[in-house]
Amino acid sequence: MRVPAHSVCTAIRDDIVSGVHARGARLTEELLARRYGVSRVPVREALRTLEAEGFVVTRRHAGACVAEPTEQDAADLLEVRTLLEPLAAARAAQRRTDAHLKVLRGLVRLGQERARRGGAEDLRALDTWFHETLTQASAGPGLIALLTQLRHKIAWMYVADARAAATEVWAGYAALTDAVARRDADRARTLALLGAERAAAAYRLRGGSVRGSQHAVNKVGAPH
Repeated sequence: MRVPAHSVCTAIRDDIVSGVHARGARLTEELLARRYGVSRVPVREALRTLEAEGFVVTRRHAGACVAEPTEQDAADLLEVRTLLEPLAAARAAQRRTDAHLKVLRGLVRLGQERARRGGAEDLRALDTWFHETLTQASAGPGLIALLTQLRHKIAWMYVADARAAATEVWAGYAALTDAVARRDADRARTLALLGAERAAAAYRLRGGSVRGSQHAVNKVGAPH
């Protein structure tokens, strides 16, 4: 049975984000096909998609390689996030369904409970689920695709400071959910902007994922 290219794409992207494929590393079709147990056709299609997304570059005499983002590239991602997430939140307030609202409220309850008890792994998963649900509620396929790709790249280049106050983060998500419930688009936009700015302040560059103008950057540092 032919494995869909999007499944191969997801697997390669996940391995780039997690550091299995280091920045600058060559990505040969033959080795990737062997690693993921597929033919070279879906690998080739996946590499084209990942190149369009900015995770892969094609170099003369080397072929496909993992991209090497700069510090400016990384900084631009956080700036774009502060533009797109408030837009998605405002649209979610206007377009959300009762089902979206039920999931958001359930996630807020779980998040606040976990934040009180601790548990970083659970909180990271719940945080991702919250943002994905909020984005889905915006009902804009193009916006959803952009934000999904943006979050993958932020996870690739940054690590979140564990000192960030989880209780404060989830209090913000509770207020945002209330604004979405009231269909208050302006309030949702404002709260989403505050959340994005708070998250940006807690990010540190991930070692080995970003390069400066002269040397590779080795800083500790990935996201909501």
